[in-house]
Amino acid sequence: MKELLCQYAAYNVWANHKILYQIQQMEEALWYQQTPASFDSLYKTILHMWDAESAWWQRMRLHEKILVPSANFDPSLKDACNGLLHQSMEWEPFIRESLNEDAIESKLIYKNSRGEEFYQPVKEVLLHVFNHSTYHRGQLVVMMRALGETNIPQTDFILFARKGFKD
Repeated sequence: MKELLCQYAAYNVWANHKILYQIQQMEEALWYQQTPASFDSLYKTILHMWDAESAWWQRMRLHEKILVPSANFDPSLKDACNGLLHQSMEWEPFIRESLNEDAIESKLIYKNSRGEEFYQPVKEVLLHVFNHSTYHRGQLVVMMRALGETNIPQTDFILFARKGFKD
């Protein structure tokens, strides 16, 4: 399980990098233009992704008070992209160096944003983090197409795996 989680963590970085790089090549005005989605712009979606990964990171590190990046300052899109990528790069070393198989199977006690307490296996939390990013990358692709972008990177896991974790 540990090796699979490390692979998914590395995939998350690879896929986030590909999509965020392409978004930053688009016209700046398009980053903030409203499009139908869970969050109504590329910028807001990226900011949500960063906030969510940061919140889960803090929960995994057993922080009592969760501080999300967007609550502390108003980052530019490039700052949000860099913040998300930096956060994404923390997962694989954390899994590899800090979690043994017993820890991966253990339950994490955490509170959600509404203060409700949950007990979840660490492996399920980690899979959720990476799946959450995949979900929102899909939304980013739809939004990019709606904004007229034609150069959409493919970020399927199988493409990452075929390259042997390189790009």
